[in-house]
Amino acid sequence: MRFDIREDQSARADRVNAERDRRIVAGLVFGGVLYQTRDQDRENIAGAGALAIAAIMNGAQPADYRWHGGDTDFTWIAADNSLHVMDAPTLIAFGNAVVNHKAALIHAARLIKDMNPIPADFAEDSYWP
Repeated sequence: MRFDIREDQSARADRVNAERDRRIVAGLVFGGVLYQTRDQDRENIAGAGALAIAAIMNGAQPADYRWHGGDTDFTWIAADNSLHVMDAPTLIAFGNAVVNHKAALIHAARLIKDMNPIPADFAEDSYWP
């Protein structure tokens, strides 16, 4: 059987993509707390971030935890199901951290896939942010 390095690189690149995707949805530590970052979580964070921007445009201030217009403080549920209050600026920073985290993982995967050959241990944390 003839060994084709391109096929091996292609298969390994697919595994790099899978590792990237696993890391994207594995969560993000923000403010010392682990939050979920699955697709639906990122969608919810983006939506809440848009509301936070509108609230700031309408005068919401730091430490105003009722910026969302409700009768209770705005909270986000962490991966361990604990509740964490967030004012509008904190929620925007949280959303930015999620976007930047995903982008950093995408770029790291690109760098790994550009290596020739792609290292067999590409899933090691040392290759990833």
